[in-house]
Amino acid sequence: MFGYTFYWSLVWDAWPQLMAGAWLTIEITCLSVLFGTLLAMPLSIARQNARGVARAFSASWIEVARNTPTLFQVYMMYFGAGALGINISSFSSVLIALTFNNAGYLAEIFRGGLTAVPPQQLRAARSLGMSQWQAYRTVIFPQVFRHVILPFTNQAVWALLNSSLGMLIGLRELSGAANAAQSVSFRSFEFFIVTAAIYYVLAKATEFGLRLVFRRALRT
Repeated sequence: MFGYTFYWSLVWDAWPQLMAGAWLTIEITCLSVLFGTLLAMPLSIARQNARGVARAFSASWIEVARNTPTLFQVYMMYFGAGALGINISSFSSVLIALTFNNAGYLAEIFRGGLTAVPPQQLRAARSLGMSQWQAYRTVIFPQVFRHVILPFTNQAVWALLNSSLGMLIGLRELSGAANAAQSVSFRSFEFFIVTAAIYYVLAKATEFGLRLVFRRALRT
């Protein structure tokens, strides 16, 4: 094609490096989605039902997370914290930034799910002697997750793709590994097309895996 000669053997030689980067990408994605989910649940409740400081805090978190670039959030954790004398590794910076971002988006997703659950459900659970935490954990949020499977999955895929921003602060996740490999061989096209294919496979695996998990976990 256009006189271009492909050298796929160079990609194969760097395959272990790419797989190590892909594993790091998976690790960051899973942790950021997990931590983001745990933070998003109380944030969504506070945004939906709380008053005063709790509501203002949750609203501020959500607004900042959703209305500033993810790249800016990564830079703030890495360069901004560094300027204050707080040295955070590339991995931790990306993880914290993506967790912050995921929590903001997922909080709004969960808030939409909360509105779909009749308020009588919470009152009925409390009348049975459950604490508010027990009611939300065992009665409300299982129903919320049934309503938000698709947007939750989309956010997880978005977190997977956003993990590539770690390349800009020296993290050797998948994009960083591919960039390092192509900078040695100068075969950008081969490395980037293979990397794009790996991202595609990871994204589809994330979609399938989450739907399978939800189907089994929420099975009645």
